[in-house]
Amino acid sequence: MRDIAATYGLVAAGFSPRVNAIAPDQWDAPTPHADWSVRQLVAHVISTQQRVLATLGGPKPGRVDENGELTELWHSASGSMSAALEDTAQATQIIRGLLGEQPFEELVGQLICADTLVHTWELSRTLGMDHSLDPDAMRACMEFLNFVGETVSVG
Repeated sequence: MRDIAATYGLVAAGFSPRVNAIAPDQWDAPTPHADWSVRQLVAHVISTQQRVLATLGGPKPGRVDENGELTELWHSASGSMSAALEDTAQATQIIRGLLGEQPFEELVGQLICADTLVHTWELSRTLGMDHSLDPDAMRACMEFLNFVGETVSVG
């Protein structure tokens, strides 16, 4: 089984420099994701991470303030996610995930890694940055995306 904490680390390490590079006049720029600005895309990634972290028993997160300090919120959410994955008790805690009951780390390896990786590419394209993605992170995420594709087309 692949090390989900390491995969998440690769994915977060790809998203972080892109978020850090957003200039003040780029927050409202359109992205390749239909109808989303950079601000909305980053808020979505943060919100998704916060919702998954809440499955560990924390309070349900409120809506991410799109006009708030999104760079700081991203670093806080990704730091909390990394910490949860490094804590064996939290990483292996059974939660209600995409495919029913599953360990927390599996949900992160499925939803969070794939979602963040896709949005890293979108953000890179929007900002005119290198949109290459870490090949190890891509392989790990493609396993899940291929599984979802097979499940959706069969089911």
